[in-house]
Amino acid sequence: MSATEEGAPRRRRRRFRRQLRSRIILAFVLLGFGLTALFAWATNYTRNKVENQLVEEMLTRNISEAARQMDLDPENPDFQLDVNQFRAYVYTPDKFELVRINKPIWYDLQDGIHTVTERDEDGTDRVLKMAVRKRPDAWFFLTFDMSQAAQGEKQFNRAIIGVVVVFTFLSFFVGVWSASRVMSPVSELATRLKESGDSAEPQQLASHFPDDEVGQLAEALDDYSARLTEVVQRDREFNADVSHELRTPLAVIKGAVELLLSNPDLDSKSEVRLSRIQRAEAQCTDLISALLLLSRNERGHGNTDVGRVAEQLLDAHRAQIAGKPLDLRIEGHSELHVDAPEAAVSVALGNLIGNAVKYTKEGEVIVRLHPDWVEVIDSGPGLSAKDAAMLFERGYRGTHAGHSQGGGIGLSIVRRLCDLYGWEVRVTPGDRQGVVATLSFEPEGAGSAEA
Repeated sequence: MSATEEGAPRRRRRRFRRQLRSRIILAFVLLGFGLTALFAWATNYTRNKVENQLVEEMLTRNISEAARQMDLDPENPDFQLDVNQFRAYVYTPDKFELVRINKPIWYDLQDGIHTVTERDEDGTDRVLKMAVRKRPDAWFFLTFDMSQAAQGEKQFNRAIIGVVVVFTFLSFFVGVWSASRVMSPVSELATRLKESGDSAEPQQLASHFPDDEVGQLAEALDDYSARLTEVVQRDREFNADVSHELRTPLAVIKGAVELLLSNPDLDSKSEVRLSRIQRAEAQCTDLISALLLLSRNERGHGNTDVGRVAEQLLDAHRAQIAGKPLDLRIEGHSELHVDAPEAAVSVALGNLIGNAVKYTKEGEVIVRLHPDWVEVIDSGPGLSAKDAAMLFERGYRGTHAGHSQGGGIGLSIVRRLCDLYGWEVRVTPGDRQGVVATLSFEPEGAGSAEA
């Protein structure tokens, strides 16, 4: 995995953590703003409704009082009010015609309470509440100037908006404080979990936290860490047992084969069979070494001559093609050396060459050496789009595999070796037919894996 790919999960984790903190703050801000705005609207609505109701009741009561005074003293229809905002008009039948001629804005109003707008001489509009009661013997009009109330409403609305803004900011600061308090144990858990990775032995986390949700999470992580440590320990013991138990019989086989091959009286058929056993032993040893490197996830070092390894692999396959019309050759004169064990290079390159030899019925398989990479070119049946997408998946066998032997893990091992050493492998269709497999190595002494 490249440094860019490794950095991406860290950035995502930090972004998600910031998002969780931001969500808590945003929740407080929205809650504070929503509740304050709802309260402000309800307060303003209630105020306006109560004020209108009081004014309408006062108008109704006063106009009823004017009508009562008219009934008691028809000769004196005028009546006085102590409130400056009120104006009263009483018209007797002798003035009905004058009202019809002037026809003010409230002339056509029916009995009841109405809201009208009147323009003063200076061009200012005034909002009036008007009570109207028309009888055959008199018309009563009572107005209440709502201008001061409207001005007060504007000031009240500005104050309400200010309260909403203040409480929204207050909610923000409370949200920041609450988010810090809420996220503090989670951040501490993440820090302790990160620091525990520096130690070979798992460190207990639950003891540092109270018995709450974070403490339960820490306890679950402790349990998971214990089970994971047990699995890793079993894996290490298995790798050590495999390394010892398999290498010992392979060493015995190798020694016995070398001893038998040194016999001058050995016939040719036996020599061929012993050579095959020797090649199989070498291949098995290299594969075990490579798998152990992968299981430990550690890079081995060396100064491997890729050209020499490729020549050895081609010689081994020449002895096994059994008369197949196939030409195996190596091209290029590059002195390509790789800082890796010979076993790792042999397994990676050997799988590519082995696949090329297996699927090419006739023609040629060419290993072409370049300054920093090597190509394996064959004249086989080619590569389908599905194969190109899934060729390096574990257990996948190509379209042309047929009934051939193999579990589909060879190229998966190649990919894992490339991930371990920072190499790059790709398989593409050839120009006219066949497949071109490219294995790119980092330049010797580069110091870091190629992204």
